[in-house]
Amino acid sequence: MLFVLGFVLFALGITISIALHECGHMWTAQATGMKVRRYFIGFGPKIFSFRRGETEYGVKWIPLGGFCDIAGMTALDELEPEEVDRAMYRQATWKRLVVMSGGIGMNFLLGFILIVVLAVGWGLPNLNQPPETTLGEMSCVAPQNPDGTVGTCTGEGPAQRAGLQRGDVVTAVDGESVDTWKDFQLLTQQQDGPFAYTIERDGQTMDVEVVPEKTMRYPSEGGPGREVSVVGVGQEFYEPVQYGVLAAIPASAAFTGDMFVRTVESLAQMPAKVVALWDAVTGGERDPETPVSVYGASKIGGETAERGYWNMFILVLASLNFFLGAFNILPLLPLDGGHIAVVLYEKIRNTFRGWKGLAPGAPVDYLKLLPLTYVAVVIGGAYMLLTLAADIINPINLFP
Repeated sequence: MLFVLGFVLFALGITISIALHECGHMWTAQATGMKVRRYFIGFGPKIFSFRRGETEYGVKWIPLGGFCDIAGMTALDELEPEEVDRAMYRQATWKRLVVMSGGIGMNFLLGFILIVVLAVGWGLPNLNQPPETTLGEMSCVAPQNPDGTVGTCTGEGPAQRAGLQRGDVVTAVDGESVDTWKDFQLLTQQQDGPFAYTIERDGQTMDVEVVPEKTMRYPSEGGPGREVSVVGVGQEFYEPVQYGVLAAIPASAAFTGDMFVRTVESLAQMPAKVVALWDAVTGGERDPETPVSVYGASKIGGETAERGYWNMFILVLASLNFFLGAFNILPLLPLDGGHIAVVLYEKIRNTFRGWKGLAPGAPVDYLKLLPLTYVAVVIGGAYMLLTLAADIINPINLFP
């Protein structure tokens, strides 16, 4: 039940994010004197609508986006006589840039607000976590009961007795390379006697021999236990830092900056992820760093809610808004960045014409840009379908 609730809430969060993106365009257009004819959430047949002032507001059946119809977005738009002077393409460059970037700014603002909520409610995580096989807190080996509870123990554990230290990075277990904590655990549990960890400490590589202890471990989903080797060590990770309301503002701003950098890096890697997505669809292992669709993101939202990780729920939703904002900056039509690129081109062209004593040139002919627009739409649509297929056939599992 909690999974369904989380799934629905996350899908609703995505819808609200898209709606606010379009509000960013609408509000800036209205504030700069342009006419907004229609503002709709969704596509396809209309569910309902109402008119307030000169704008029609409504909802459509397919909740996969939305649109804001501003009179004269391009010179191709048909205009009523009273709309000509307020047509968007006839406005000053700064006004057009403000309107076209309004949606992008709204996504970043919403992401920032979510980060502030996270900072105050749960704390901000450290995005620069140590390597996955970094050793953390060490202790004696406590027995585990069949019901999952852990007993008591005293003294030092095998890791401490061997001289391992918190912060050591394990690169191999008994000569076999590891780069994930799961591999570290599995290989450690399989050892039958003394063995060596290959570790990195203070820039040096060394082997440390460990004598493990045998104990029972039981699967979290229930079932019979098994005797395994353990050394009494946990994974190192940096705890989130919680803030008061005032202190959360600058901390969230810095965190948002880091998130933006990571988002841009992930955008740059998107073309290279096509092969990984195709491998996932055709039976290969799903790379957790590959993009997710709206369905995949909502599934992750459901899983985090099911386990009570509402802090992760909020962080994923904030990340999605940063991605939507950054993606729309790309100078490709029909994205906002493509329209911004056209506006900047017209401004630069007219500036040079002015230096030559010439009148401003005609607005860019969008018909000539249609082939490039179609290519971007087809490639983008194919990428979205591939991502959706991967999310259905081989989804990312944050909690295996």
